[in-house]
Amino acid sequence: MKRLLAGGLLLVLAACGQAAPPTAPAEQAAAPITVRNCGRTLTFDKPPSKVVTGYQPALETLLALGLQDKIAARTAFEENGPDGFLPGQKAAYDAIPQISDTIMLPQKEVMLAQGADFVIDNGQSSFDAAGGYATVDELQAAGAPVFILGNWCSPEETLKFTIEQTFTDLRDLGIIFGVQDRAEKLITDLRAALADVEKRVSGLPKVRILATDGGTGPVTAYGGAGLMNQMITLAGGENVLADTKADYSEFSVEQVAASNPDALLVLDYVVYDGKAVATADKKAADVLGVVKNSPAAKEKRTMPVPAAAAHPGYRNILAIVEIAKFLHPDAFTR
Repeated sequence: MKRLLAGGLLLVLAACGQAAPPTAPAEQAAAPITVRNCGRTLTFDKPPSKVVTGYQPALETLLALGLQDKIAARTAFEENGPDGFLPGQKAAYDAIPQISDTIMLPQKEVMLAQGADFVIDNGQSSFDAAGGYATVDELQAAGAPVFILGNWCSPEETLKFTIEQTFTDLRDLGIIFGVQDRAEKLITDLRAALADVEKRVSGLPKVRILATDGGTGPVTAYGGAGLMNQMITLAGGENVLADTKADYSEFSVEQVAASNPDALLVLDYVVYDGKAVATADKKAADVLGVVKNSPAAKEKRTMPVPAAAAHPGYRNILAIVEIAKFLHPDAFTR
């Protein structure tokens, strides 16, 4: 099977991916400052200093901004396995206290007991009262404003996501923590990486891509709205399910079989909800069986994509570069 190891993503833009030394001088923010997030105005008299991070991309993004010394606690990165870290970030991850055994924030009582002054995550699931979690309003009342990456505040907003939101998040976090210069430098580097991809793939035939999380019927895959569709397009691909206005969803065997992809992108993670799940290789084999007459199946052309890259965070741009290299390898040899 032709495949790029998920670890390949860890080599992209290594200089951007490494956390700045915790001892780096902190830039001072003017007070008070405000930013808008998920339709709410967040106000800060001073930069947060006791931060709790949720799912992996939230922590990765703060580390990329050199904010390790501001992070008081984190969740577990259980789904990614031992190799699921960006360059320079494993040591930082290990040094931060873990308050949850899963990628979710802890239950309400534990979460409120942290005394956090800022909480950052990648969606609303860790703030659902029905699941026993502290709500956004409860955390706000406790002095811990909640910041949701990617504006993933509702299913509707998830479908509207654009990569530009990643840069907005970085800029807003730079303002909140008083590290605007670092944020702008990171944004400049990431935009340069995207511009390089655009230049390399410009004019090349689009590679028809099926992005999937496996299944033999129905098949879980990504439609033509949201983050994954954006990454495919920017990497020089064409989403074979682009006509369906959905993000992560289930599709019939007939619809997937008729999609005739040139290649597969396969979501890669090893644990979900505390239980081992099918490997990317197994999921790829299952879906190639569904699209057995396609160029993707004939060439066994697949690439695992870390699950963290399919959620908002600075890793999104790194993933676009890796996907582009997979789709158009010759364009990256010159």
